[in-house]
Amino acid sequence: PALQKHDRAITARRQHLKSIMLQIAATELQKEESRRETEKESYLAEHCPPLHIPSSMAEVQELCQQLHTKINAAEEEKYDMEVKVQKSSKELEDLSQKLFDLRGKFKRPPLRRVRMSADAMLKALLGSKHKVCMDLRSNLKQVKKEDTEKERDLRDVGDWRKNIEEKSGMEGRKKMFESES
Repeated sequence: PALQKHDRAITARRQHLKSIMLQIAATELQKEESRRETEKESYLAEHCPPLHIPSSMAEVQELCQQLHTKINAAEEEKYDMEVKVQKSSKELEDLSQKLFDLRGKFKRPPLRRVRMSADAMLKALLGSKHKVCMDLRSNLKQVKKEDTEKERDLRDVGDWRKNIEEKSGMEGRKKMFESES
């Protein structure tokens, strides 16, 4: 009973701490949201002055020209930033490659299977120095086949039709028994 009471007290304390943490987090989120709103308003007030619409045509044209110059300036700035980013990314790639080279670890390119004869491979490796022909079959020994008894019998049989005619009838059986003994 005392242990259960102790466990309940621990879980109740955990729940209480959890609820306090959630309340603090909620207030922090509200503060963050309001801070963002004020930042946004101040930025817009600073960078985007209120627009007054002119009444005459000349004023409208002047406003359009001002807007075009601002757009051009922004586009130039954007282009310059993009070029800087491209240069820095290229520099990063070069530095990482140098780092791999210094460490001794190289990226292995994906290898492709190439069908090439031994002659072509030697010619590619040695260039014009290659004069030896690599005909591998020419260096092999010639081996004579020894005739086995079965092969000799098969050769001696010849045409099977003649053989059957000879063995047909009683005379053929007689010859077969005589040849066996």
